[in-house]
This record gives sequence, C-alpha cells and structure tokens, in this order.
Amino acid sequence: MRQESEPSTRYEDLIDDLLGCPGVTPPPGGSGFGRGAVRFHNKIFAMFVRGRLVLKLPAARVDELVDAGEGVRFDANKGTPMREWFSLDPESGLPWLLLAREALDFAQAGPGKR
Repeated sequence: MRQESEPSTRYEDLIDDLLGCPGVTPPPGGSGFGRGAVRFHNKIFAMFVRGRLVLKLPAARVDELVDAGEGVRFDANKGTPMREWFSLDPESGLPWLLLAREALDFAQAGPGKR
C-alpha cells in the first residue's frame, strides 16, 4: 500500500487487501452510518470517516494509540468518544493494513473471547 496516496485511495487499497479474509465483506454502499465500513460477519471493524481511518480495537490499545499521539477516540459526531473506536491521524506513519488486521483479529475474537 502506498503511504503517499490520498487517504480515500489508501482506504480502497485496504479494502482490497482485506477482502480475501474469511468472513470479511466490503462496504455495502448506500447512505447512513457504516455505508463505507468493512465488516466481519456483519460487524463493523474498519471504516473511513471524514478522511480518517477508523478502527474498532480493544480499549487498552485505543488508549495506547491515543497516548502515543497517533490519533483520537472516534465520537461519531455525538460528542462522546467511544472507548473501543480509534480514529487514526491522517499524518500518522502507522501502517493501515497492520492496524486493520488488529481490528479484524479483535472482531474475530468476539465479545465472549476478549
């Protein structure tokens, strides 16, 4: 994946990379929340919102990434940051695919196995 490309192009490349994983489905399109989200068994784990990669990760991992200055907690425009959702700073040098695979691993673990 090319780091220098536009964020929307990077996200499209990310989707292409993840689609070969069992249980992963592409964004459904349409309108409303989650229209551009990648899902594992219908659960959103990665999406592109307001020009940023947004991932569902364990709360402790989100804390770590926020503390390192790599991004912020995602708030879905409701004013309340979500503890398991991370919005990556567009200037971050962290590799999108590795972070997305972390999010996929978290989704695969399921709520009873986390």
